[in-house]
Amino acid sequence: MGVVLTPIITKDQTTLAELAGRTVAVDGNGELYQFLALIRLRDGTPLRDSKGRITSHLSGLFYRTTRLMADHALKLVFVFDGAPPALKAREVAKRRAVKLKYEADHAAALARGDLDEAYSKATMTSRLSREMIAEARELLRLMGVPTVQAPSEGEAQAAHMASGSPDIWAASKDYDSLLFGAPRLVRFLSISGKEFLPSKGTFRPIVPETIVLERLLSGWGITREALVDLAMLVGTDFNEGIKGIGPKKALALVQRHGRIEDMPAEIQDALGDPGTIDDVRRIFLQPDVSDEFDVNQREPDLDGVVRFLCDEREFGRDRVSAALERTFRERSLW
Repeated sequence: MGVVLTPIITKDQTTLAELAGRTVAVDGNGELYQFLALIRLRDGTPLRDSKGRITSHLSGLFYRTTRLMADHALKLVFVFDGAPPALKAREVAKRRAVKLKYEADHAAALARGDLDEAYSKATMTSRLSREMIAEARELLRLMGVPTVQAPSEGEAQAAHMASGSPDIWAASKDYDSLLFGAPRLVRFLSISGKEFLPSKGTFRPIVPETIVLERLLSGWGITREALVDLAMLVGTDFNEGIKGIGPKKALALVQRHGRIEDMPAEIQDALGDPGTIDDVRRIFLQPDVSDEFDVNQREPDLDGVVRFLCDEREFGRDRVSAALERTFRERSLW
């Protein structure tokens, strides 16, 4: 889910055309979750092949990636999560409980014959398995799209990659990338121009956004270290935050007091163990990342893509071939 900072974030609207030619390090897990959530039948059932294997994530990954490459000339690299920090266990358990609730709500909606409600509830029940991630990485390999295995948080790895090269932008819906130090963040690499809101059962229009970390911090008059403390007051995937403190109040507190240790005692007490505060800071400021990565596009195996999607998972051959021809039209095979 990530930290909620929307009320205080200054961002610039952009277009996919303006991002053309850029190398974008994408939060792979986040993208797959999005496809699993939204690419469903009307009753909320995910797409499956005749063997019962879910294919929603592969459909979204293939068709969006080829469109971004062919129509918008983006150079994509997908970064996948490794082992989560121990402090994320609470958040993981919370998400599992939420999924169980929505699964029950989905079943109840189906029993009533309310398909709109069933779809809305189903979007919150997605589970991303290791097998699904392996399938996604194999498809990307066949397409010649580079992937990176993060030691821990994928957003931390993407931020590290962007920090080391002015030619790489991090892409994620969550603001955690900023806490991890991404100098440039792209949100909403969407072709449809809309986002589904499960709580309302409706779509809202969206456009791609860019956020420059240095400009953001300068405007607030704080450091990245202070931004991490601000996030802890609001609540992150690694700590609860303080009830009644939202982004605006948290920003005022760090602007006035600086570090959490210099804030009023009741705030320090509400955050709990000082050791945990330091642990959360280390997760964001000294993340577990790797310098072993390659963002260069490789030679695609177009026949392999067709075998993988059409022969093995029953995708429509004509549509897959058309997407490949549009994306790799310079290849003599097509």
